[in-house]
Amino acid sequence: MFGLLRRAKPVLLAPLLELRWDGRELRATCTPGALADIALDLDGCYFTSVAVDAEGRAHCAFPFAPSGTDAVELLLRAGRDGAALVAGPLRLHFGRPGLATASAGARRASLAPLAASCLVPFGRDVCAREVVVVVPVHDAPELVERCLAALRAHLDAATRVIVIDDASRDDAIGPLLERAAGFARVLRNDVNRGFTATANRGIAEAGRADVVLLNADTEVGPNWLAGLRRAAYAADDIASATAVSDNAGAFSVPELEQYNPLPPGWTTEHAARAAWQWAGLAYPQLPTGNGFCMYLRRDALDAVGVLDEAAFPQGYGEENDWSQRAAQRGLRHVVAGNVFVRHARSASFGEERRIALGRAGMAILRERWPRYESDVARTLHSYERRVLDWRVRRIHADARGGRAPLQRLLWVGPGAPAWGDAEVWTLRANRTRNELVHAGRIVAASEWVARDPEPSYRTLWDWLQLHAIEALLVTEPRDTVVEILCGLLGIARVRVAEPLAGTAAAALRTAEWLPHARLPDDPAP
Repeated sequence: MFGLLRRAKPVLLAPLLELRWDGRELRATCTPGALADIALDLDGCYFTSVAVDAEGRAHCAFPFAPSGTDAVELLLRAGRDGAALVAGPLRLHFGRPGLATASAGARRASLAPLAASCLVPFGRDVCAREVVVVVPVHDAPELVERCLAALRAHLDAATRVIVIDDASRDDAIGPLLERAAGFARVLRNDVNRGFTATANRGIAEAGRADVVLLNADTEVGPNWLAGLRRAAYAADDIASATAVSDNAGAFSVPELEQYNPLPPGWTTEHAARAAWQWAGLAYPQLPTGNGFCMYLRRDALDAVGVLDEAAFPQGYGEENDWSQRAAQRGLRHVVAGNVFVRHARSASFGEERRIALGRAGMAILRERWPRYESDVARTLHSYERRVLDWRVRRIHADARGGRAPLQRLLWVGPGAPAWGDAEVWTLRANRTRNELVHAGRIVAASEWVARDPEPSYRTLWDWLQLHAIEALLVTEPRDTVVEILCGLLGIARVRVAEPLAGTAAAALRTAEWLPHARLPDDPAP
């Protein structure tokens, strides 16, 4: 009896007439002409809107579960934030036909890794090629100072930074960049050359390295460079990877083309870590990157060339043009949805001039690439992108309950520290199984076969990415398989002298950040 009550049929409200779910596709029928579109809320957050045709029919396919879980709560509305079309939330199970009324007060499951995650191929060393961060600067000293402080906090000492002052007029820039010379190479243009020429100078100064173009009005957070590297090297045909932001046009999350405030009380570090852990690794595609924070692979630069500074001297179209040239050669551009970078936008130009420059750049793009805008429209609302935006909405909704992400650390074997200011995950052997454990719960497990260990290594490789491990804790470096796999993925290896310290902060204050473990046959750098 109670099972039947839990599986009560949905109560539909006018003008919705019929609703069907076959496990992968949702189909709705409503009174013809009554609605232009139906909005779908999943777990209390807007997911997408689907058009209603002249006969009152609408449908939405789910190629994979947006939540990474078996089921979500579904609510249909008459347009976004409109009136509900069902009497209450429904339970939708992925891969299982049928809908039922959701149980009142049921706790929503946490977001989980996506089945469609784009992982770095097993054994690929994402750190094999050096990367140089290029920061063009023109005035706006307060934002430049914030940008450089964040870089200093969230880059290892091995990463080169090139800061190029494009003949700033503000007297505060000179002393500020002199102070930055301790960790960055500072160059100056004798005359103002514009953003694009300055970026090209940085690309040339980087030599044979990959390049990240980073606007001086940005603020990076933890794991930003590791995330961009992995996205860029998730497939051979990727030319660029661009971060997401609170304020970066088509790369803004969760709402496109608008400023998105952070949850109350959250810092950039909170938002960056939340995206790292929960936004997912589906990597939506767009026909362009965005130079506010854009990773360019050197092999793509070799094939395509540099930015067109003659056509786009002040920017606003130069990365779009470069991206289209790369696409002509069969290369792709991905959105690294798990990399959040804060962006002030238009700090050097101001809003009015930014709009004018954008219009001028778009006119050139339309002439050169007639399909550009239609390609953007076709991909901007892809399923992968809708999933990314929805997961960020879920992150923000969860944050209202006081939930802020903590640093995620990996410990191998018994004796894991219990810290309240970090998530310590444990990798342990349990007879013939390897188990990944967090908070006393087995998150994932795989069989271990001594005569053929590679499958278990591949599984561990996937776990490190899917579960967003930030650092591996060791008491002594031994170049174990775990240490080597972490090194290939750019995961820090940290020797903790005081693993029994009361907090992670105390333990990490005295810790030693070690070089990445290397494969035995790797040549010395």
